[in-house]
Amino acid sequence: MTAQASSPTSTAPFTLTDLPLLSRSTVDRQEMLVNDAAKQARLWPSGRVLVLDEAGRVTVRGRGSELVFAPATSIADTPPEDAVLLGEQDGVGYWGIRVSDPDGAPERRFRWEPPELVDGEQRLDLRLAAPLLSARDAGLFTSAQAVLNWYRIGKFCAKCGTEVNKIKAGWASLCPGCGREEYPRTDPAVICLVHDDRGVNGENVLLARGPEWPEARFSVLAGFVEAGESLEDCVVREISEEVGVAVRNVRYLGNQPWPFPRSLMIGFTAVADHDAPLHPADGEIAEAHWISRARVRAVLAGKDDSFGLPGAPSIANVMVKSWAESD
Repeated sequence: MTAQASSPTSTAPFTLTDLPLLSRSTVDRQEMLVNDAAKQARLWPSGRVLVLDEAGRVTVRGRGSELVFAPATSIADTPPEDAVLLGEQDGVGYWGIRVSDPDGAPERRFRWEPPELVDGEQRLDLRLAAPLLSARDAGLFTSAQAVLNWYRIGKFCAKCGTEVNKIKAGWASLCPGCGREEYPRTDPAVICLVHDDRGVNGENVLLARGPEWPEARFSVLAGFVEAGESLEDCVVREISEEVGVAVRNVRYLGNQPWPFPRSLMIGFTAVADHDAPLHPADGEIAEAHWISRARVRAVLAGKDDSFGLPGAPSIANVMVKSWAESD
């Protein structure tokens, strides 16, 4: 892909124009509620439970705009240990729980194609449902996915190996063997939109494709933060490792939880010399290109199908859209 020149007129650095889809949440989940077993017991009889299957899918009504909750009392008379309190809103308590697939082992590999409707309902993964859900439902689903994923890998104490008990309404575990408490893990990862040095917001953006991605599907660059590393240092290192380019003017944009299985994507932007040669890392990056704002806009508007951009649930989508609109 060859970059095409444009003439940006913006004099202000771009910012995110929208809140990332998985960063939306409206329910109250303060520590007082998590530690108040009496209030939880009062909320349970009228509570609502979001039920996830082993593949992390939930039931949605219609084409996915409304989550289907189970009445809490249809699950148990009192909150079970393996249910996590997702929060309270307007006097209603919300919980999440994972159950085994009634039809046997589910297909674990994620598919972008939604299933057929059955009796007006379907089961969707968070990545498919997020663009359709309200802020409340997106926040509930995201929290449930994150904490229940932790349950799957946090069954035993990391110190003594004893099977742990869930406490604090599902937001911590306590080892009966050594008394060790543990909380859900979140792995920080940086994701950076690199633009060139032609104007305040550049004329071209650096997009890349991983070797396992579909042909012509591109996104911005990302990587996990290493121990003892600052976020900004991680940005500089990852970009250098993945495409061999030095970046500067690293600037924070926003963040979004990404519970697949337990990441927090921390968005940045940075500047690189347009003429610096690109050296995609073998085995990590299949190809990388500078792409003009005009071409990105055409793809976003559906007028160019020569390449694809990140899906709506990803913070990368908001980052690319915000940059494309910056002039």
